[in-house]
Amino acid sequence: MSRRRLLLGAASAAAVSGCAGGASGGVGADGRVTVELWHGQADTARKAVEALVAEFNRTHPAIRVDSGGGGVISDAMLQKVTAALAAGSYPDVAYIFGSDLANIARSPRVVDLTDAMHDGPTPWNAYWKPVRDAVTVNGRVRAAPALLDSLAVVYNRKLFRRAGLPFPRAGWSWDEFAATAKALTDPGRGVFGTGWPGTGDEDTVWRLWPMIWDLGGDVVAPDGKHIGFADEGVRALTTLARLATDKSVYVDPKPGGEQMYQAFQSGRIGMVGTGPWKLPDIVEAKIDYDVVPLPTYSGRPVTISGPDTWTVFDNGSARSRAAVEFVRWMTEPAQDVRWDASAGSLPLTTAAAKLPGWRRYSAGTTGLDVFTDSLTSARVRPVHPAYPQISQPLGEAIVSVLLAQDSPAHALRRCADKADAALRIPR
Repeated sequence: MSRRRLLLGAASAAAVSGCAGGASGGVGADGRVTVELWHGQADTARKAVEALVAEFNRTHPAIRVDSGGGGVISDAMLQKVTAALAAGSYPDVAYIFGSDLANIARSPRVVDLTDAMHDGPTPWNAYWKPVRDAVTVNGRVRAAPALLDSLAVVYNRKLFRRAGLPFPRAGWSWDEFAATAKALTDPGRGVFGTGWPGTGDEDTVWRLWPMIWDLGGDVVAPDGKHIGFADEGVRALTTLARLATDKSVYVDPKPGGEQMYQAFQSGRIGMVGTGPWKLPDIVEAKIDYDVVPLPTYSGRPVTISGPDTWTVFDNGSARSRAAVEFVRWMTEPAQDVRWDASAGSLPLTTAAAKLPGWRRYSAGTTGLDVFTDSLTSARVRPVHPAYPQISQPLGEAIVSVLLAQDSPAHALRRCADKADAALRIPR
């Protein structure tokens, strides 16, 4: 399953009913401030959050964090929080995807964390650049970073050997990727060279951005009124069209790339673009695998990172201060490394990446260092309120090309018509 398709068990009644604290403003009779946390995590990630919360509560006796969870999966957190803001009963901290931050930050209830993060215990410049970019909206820090990833190619060494192919190496090209995918494809054995999510959602879209950036394009043009990939998008889609023509790509019809990953883990896909969150499942499946950076058109390394956030909401000064103290504590290297190892993510800071705990964990996981090293060339999607209206038509274009239903040029024109119209709307 994708990191973005976490299933959440039953949440506590307190979490579903609204914010903790009621009329007392979150300050109890004993003087402790209660902070309501909606995290949307499950399984090992949920256990990791709850363990960290328990430690914070033990070491910060003036604050109690209630980690009920919010009653929704992380995918649905934006909708849940938006409804809660409209109802006037919202949490103090919520786990918000980085791609959703621009829209949620338009609420006056979102706390500006610029001073808190710049003057916090973790130096601001210690965070990777993708992290800093992902939580900054119009020059202001509107959330604390929660989780970091990057995109690379995981490949099945056994299938490469069977096809008589050399293992891919850093600096390989998209032409080499396409040729390799074709050579790996074996219809008689039900083997595809590669896979791509085909639902048209963000999981489909975000994999194309590194290709577009590598070609010199951008999500939004400098004038702010047009997409910045009218030409570059056609070339990137042409690579996907080649995969479709060669019948070397498995197009997954289910959200989260669920079937694509299952096929890879059963030895029926040779290469798949994914993030560090999939490595535990691949290891458990006993696949003889390795990891290589994304291919490139230009010869320069480039990838994408999709940081997620802890967004703080204003429920009064006492609760806001307590919430800020909690999220800053969560991002400190010692806590960050514990969370990373459980959530399948990467260190938020260069300092955390140097800790012995992370080094031991990374050394014991094949290919994890490739994801971490790629952060030096990673970019993030723009924190722009119109991004969803760009992503949706681009997702439709990608799927139409992967299914050989449209040409790259025509699919991109349809995308541009819809996305440009959205960009011209005043915001």
